[in-house]
Amino acid sequence: MASKTTLQWPLLGTNFFAGDVVSGLGPYLAIYLLSAYHWKPGGIGMALAAGSITTVIIQTPAGAFIDATYWKRTVLAVCATLIGISAALIVLANNQSLIIYGAQIAIGAACAFLGPGIAAVTLGLVGPDRFTAQTSANQAWNHAGNVFGAAVGAALAIWWVPAGVFWLITAMAVGMLVSIAMIDGKAINHDVARGGITETPADNDGQPSGLLTLLSDRRLVVFAVSVVLFHFANAAMLPLVSQKLATGSDTGLGFAFTSACIVAAQFFMIPMALLCGARADVWGRKPLFLAAFAILPIRGVLYTLHDNAYFLVGVQSLDGLANGIFGMIFLLILADVTQGTGRFNVAQGALTTLIGVGASLSNVIAGWIVQFGGYSAGFLFLAAVAMIGALLFGLLMPETAPTLQRKGDADLRSDSAGGGATAVS
Repeated sequence: MASKTTLQWPLLGTNFFAGDVVSGLGPYLAIYLLSAYHWKPGGIGMALAAGSITTVIIQTPAGAFIDATYWKRTVLAVCATLIGISAALIVLANNQSLIIYGAQIAIGAACAFLGPGIAAVTLGLVGPDRFTAQTSANQAWNHAGNVFGAAVGAALAIWWVPAGVFWLITAMAVGMLVSIAMIDGKAINHDVARGGITETPADNDGQPSGLLTLLSDRRLVVFAVSVVLFHFANAAMLPLVSQKLATGSDTGLGFAFTSACIVAAQFFMIPMALLCGARADVWGRKPLFLAAFAILPIRGVLYTLHDNAYFLVGVQSLDGLANGIFGMIFLLILADVTQGTGRFNVAQGALTTLIGVGASLSNVIAGWIVQFGGYSAGFLFLAAVAMIGALLFGLLMPETAPTLQRKGDADLRSDSAGGGATAVS
């Protein structure tokens, strides 16, 4: 297991090259299919949906597989290879729709395994004590990779060829493969990687807890509902802002401002990830997660105040604060509540599936509200959902940070001892 004083640099490289370029493939693919092959909007929507639907369907069994397998590095390498080859096939397919659909499905499947796989390898390498620090660095490098990919991809698309972004993704997949190869597979503790398996006879003889044990954990249920509401409130905001920015302007200007929104948010995510890594064990997970929730209704209300493009880009940058915190605290709370169950990754897969469903519903419902009530009505609706989620989390979710729980237990024992001494005297 890794030293308590060093970061795992191969993990940082893996996260950098696995930056959200893959998740950001959608806008580039839509533009490419429209401009290069003149696809109709319905066909473009089907191609984009093929990948996301595949991810949602596979996410939970992917987490269960990551929990069970001792070939975690190999899984990550296969994911990187699939992403690289699929991105290249989109260019080489020469408008063969079946190949493009297949490439999107392969990327969606790879993404389902990639997230829980990286989290599992991280936990298995560094252990619970160093998980916060390593995850903080992982997230910061992931966001840095996102900024790099978005900037270079946009430059390639503008000054070279639209297909340049797909070759960039292939190149980053190669970088991911090199980083994965540098991870010491023998140093991964696979029991720890799945959330730790209690080894006492009273606790299933070292076997993973049953899935019903997870469902009976009130903390996990409250957290699941909270994260679904978070993403329901958040997912539709950027697409609606992009549409608002594009209204009354040419397509190029709308695309430029949308790219600016994404990059600005990612810049803010980097310091937020580092802040959470430094303070999550001291301040606790709950106040930080509540701060992320509080940003969503503020954004929703601010979007209704002005139509100026620069103002909207500035407001959208607040997304970096919220999602920078969420990306860190989500994994930390999940590791806390599943510790000792051996079900860390299957729980992660299940919650990510629910997040995908919530995000999809967000875009559909908010889109209809905007169509009939206008953009302000849509943003205020999302802000209200965020307020409900924040109240639910604030009232029902306990603090899960192990350091604060141990401190609370120690304080309780100290108070009990003091009270006993007073009674004797």
